[in-house]
Amino acid sequence: MIAPAFHAWERRLASVDQNRFARPFEWGLDWLGLPADSSDPAATIARFSADAMAATDAFYAAPRLPASDFDGENLEFESAVTSPFPVNNRVRLRVFPARARDKSRPTRAVLVLPQWNADEGGHVGLCRGLAYFGITAVRLVLPYHEQRRPPHLERAEYIVNSNVGQTLVANRQAVLDARRAIDWIEDQGYTRIGIIGTSLGSCLSMLTMSHDTRIRAGVFNHISPYFADVVWRGLSTTHVHDGLEGHVTLEALREYWMPISPWPFIDRVKDRRILLIYALYDLTFPVDLSRMFLKEFTRRGVPHKTAVLPCGHYTTGKTPFKFIDGYYIVKNMLQEL
Repeated sequence: MIAPAFHAWERRLASVDQNRFARPFEWGLDWLGLPADSSDPAATIARFSADAMAATDAFYAAPRLPASDFDGENLEFESAVTSPFPVNNRVRLRVFPARARDKSRPTRAVLVLPQWNADEGGHVGLCRGLAYFGITAVRLVLPYHEQRRPPHLERAEYIVNSNVGQTLVANRQAVLDARRAIDWIEDQGYTRIGIIGTSLGSCLSMLTMSHDTRIRAGVFNHISPYFADVVWRGLSTTHVHDGLEGHVTLEALREYWMPISPWPFIDRVKDRRILLIYALYDLTFPVDLSRMFLKEFTRRGVPHKTAVLPCGHYTTGKTPFKFIDGYYIVKNMLQEL
């Protein structure tokens, strides 16, 4: 009785946005710096992804942050990845300084990565909660989001879409932006650094943590092992699936997008403090995928904590579930940082 009610609620919330549409399928070889006239683009993409997987430390290597602009609240710096859109190449963050609870200098800071298509208010309440309890929060604007979105876009379509190469590059850019944000946090003197991500931000947070040993604790809020499977099956990405179907199989897409999937990197976070959160009635990150991911953590002996939300993906943002979610996240960071 409960599941159908939540599923109907999830579908109603998902239907509010009327500006989703299927974009034409593209291999996006030009986005990867590959010859666009390849006679076998599928094989070319497959080789690119295989090469990236063979050397992911190089794939996710970010030259250290050279300079930044900070006015006490807003932080900006140049992305390590140059896209064709200058507005997207300027990384923007908002800093929520820890509330002073004693005379000592705060040592704990958390990088926060919101969900796909988050607006300027997304996760601000969470950041303020962290700051209230003594943890500085740094909220990253993902590529093609908010102030980084080119004016011809209504949504942040370029980070998740039916252009295979563009999606790879945009998500790699997000990870490199996050690593440069960690540079800035470290430069401010913080020694206990964590990361929090929700939905798409959860995937990106794990990719970042698995390639940056400075991050000691992470909360991955809504989880799945494979980028491709969420796009193929999720409620929020049916329009992306429509653009992909008939041009590529799920199995092939899973391999093309393996470098931006959490699954290969589970062993790389085995010495960190991890909280994995999923929702019982999630149609966007299907529950069987979340449980598969959790089971693999257990099978590999990777220490972690788990929290289960009694709601769905969209309803996580509704009362009372947003407060339950926030409680799990803040409590874990207070314990683990």
